[in-house]
Amino acid sequence: MASELLKRLGEIGKRGQPSDTARPAKVMIEAELKLPNAQLWVARFNHQGPNEYLFCRRKFYWVDLCLTPRRPDSRARYLDHWGPHRFGSMGAIIAFPPGFKLHLKNEGGQHISLICALAADAVDRWLPDGFDWTDRRLEACLNIASSEIRTLLVRLSQEVLHPGVAGKEICDALVLILSVEIARTLTAMEEPARLGGLAAWRMRVIEKRLAEPGEIPTLAELAARCDLSVRQLTRGFRTSRGCSIGDYIAQHRIEVAKRRLATDESLKSIANATGFSSQSTFTYAFRRATGVTPLVFRQRMLRGIKQNAPAA
Repeated sequence: MASELLKRLGEIGKRGQPSDTARPAKVMIEAELKLPNAQLWVARFNHQGPNEYLFCRRKFYWVDLCLTPRRPDSRARYLDHWGPHRFGSMGAIIAFPPGFKLHLKNEGGQHISLICALAADAVDRWLPDGFDWTDRRLEACLNIASSEIRTLLVRLSQEVLHPGVAGKEICDALVLILSVEIARTLTAMEEPARLGGLAAWRMRVIEKRLAEPGEIPTLAELAARCDLSVRQLTRGFRTSRGCSIGDYIAQHRIEVAKRRLATDESLKSIANATGFSSQSTFTYAFRRATGVTPLVFRQRMLRGIKQNAPAA
């Protein structure tokens, strides 16, 4: 079942060199579905040690929702647009645009993803005339924080893994809405000089603060660090990233929770550490974001670790 996915990955090569045979990881396909405008896979990847690859899909948006934590050292740069030392961190949702060459790096490890090879025409038809792939849009594609897109991808993963009555038709409809939402998100991102987006240094301040351990920052704290009012921060962030800063912080909290669920830390402790008022509130938010409860997610993570553990 992995043959078609591996064929799609054929432009990836080890150590940044294009190759038709080298693979970035051992891949196990858990489910797949072919639709008129997309092909979907739920795949388990096992990266055995550090890797570097080139990646380019010319006729597809390569949309990837990491169902387990994406390794924090997963990075990418646009080969023909960014300098050799500029890499952006990849978030839980990525949407590599068609025709752009990317240099990918990671330090190895395992993850499970829903991958959607989405026909370029399905998205491009909704983009406005004169649409330009600005630097800000390219950077944002490495970390899509739209709650609408996340909800659609989670629903798609559920339908692919557990097909029901008219499942293919439902997925086809979801892919259409996904295409529109991606186009809307990309269109909403503008350069800061044009529509009041945040300066690059302010975006770095926000990213750095979110990466710090401890409680999740409030909007007031982030606004103070950026020397802005809360209103200026929220408006500027939406212009810069095409999503609300609230959605962005919520996604970050869920990713932190995923990593903590891979340990034996209690659910109550994880809820407190990620800023939720109670364990029940945490469970509700986590299920809404991922489609499963924290307990089920932990059980799946542990099963995956055991399945991929080397034989004694």
